Amino acid sequence: MNIQWIHVVYALLALGGLGAVFGLVLDIADKKFAVEVDERVTRVRAACAGANCGACGYPGCDGFAAAVVKGDAPVNGCTAGGAKTAAAIAEIMGVSAGSSEPRVARLLCQGAVGIAKERYHYDGYKSCQMASQMVGGPKMCPYSCIGLGDCMDVCKFDAIRIENGIAVFDENKCVACGMCEKTCPRHAIAVVPKDATVLVRCQNSDIGRPAVEACTHACIACKRCEKTCQYDAIHVSNGFASIDTSKCTRCGECAKVCPRGCITVIGGQVEVA
Repeated sequence: MNIQWIHVVYALLALGGLGAVFGLVLDIADKKFAVEVDERVTRVRAACAGANCGACGYPGCDGFAAAVVKGDAPVNGCTAGGAKTAAAIAEIMGVSAGSSEPRVARLLCQGAVGIAKERYHYDGYKSCQMASQMVGGPKMCPYSCIGLGDCMDVCKFDAIRIENGIAVFDENKCVACGMCEKTCPRHAIAVVPKDATVLVRCQNSDIGRPAVEACTHACIACKRCEKTCQYDAIHVSNGFASIDTSKCTRCGECAKVCPRGCITVIGGQVEVA
C-alpha cells in the first residue's frame, strides 16, 4: 500500500477514535448533568389552549405550564382555554380548579360614525396608538374608540371586527384573554362577566357641554340612573356612571331613564326616556 494512503488511514482512525471518545464523554456528561423535567409540565402544556397569546402573563404556553407546575401560576390562568382547560390542568395538578365565571370583552363606547363627532379626518397609518397622539385623536371625545383596529390586530381568535368606526366583538369567539383591553390606547375595552349585559358605554369624564359636543351618546353625569336603581348598583363618579356587576340585577331600569342612551342592555329592548 502506498505510504501516503497509510497516513490517511491512520489519520481517519485517529479522528474516528477521538470522535468516539468525545461522544462517550458527552453522553456521560449529558446523563450526569441532565436536568430532570417534571412530566406534568408537558401534560399541562398539552392541556393549554395553544394560542401563545401571553394573556396569562407568561411568555407563551410553555412558560405558563412551567409556572403552574412550579406553583407560581394558578391552574385557571389560561383564560384563552376557559373553564374546560382550567379543569384539565387542575386534574393534572391534583387540585380544585375553583369557580371560573365566563367572561367576555366589551366595548365601553358607542362612538361610531355619526355619533362621536370628528375633530379631523385621519388619513395616516392605520394605528389607534399613532392616531391618538396626533392632536388628541381624530374624534372629539378623548375617551372614544378610535376604530383603526389595534385590538383586532392583536386578537388571535378572530373575535373583533371594525364596523362603522368602532370595534365590534363576537362573544362566541372571544375567550376573554384581555389582549385587546391591554392594547387599546383609550382604555375603551373591558373584560367583564359574560352575564353583565347592562353596560354604561361611555367613559367621558367631561361634564356638560364638552361631553355633549363630543358625542351624542355621552354620559352627562345627571345621576338619573343612580337615583332610579333600587339595588345601589350604579353610581356616578369622575363625570360618568359605572355599574357594580356584583349588585346589578340586569333589570335595565337605568337604561330606560338615561336621557343620552349611553346605557345599553345587550340582547334586550329598552325604551329610553
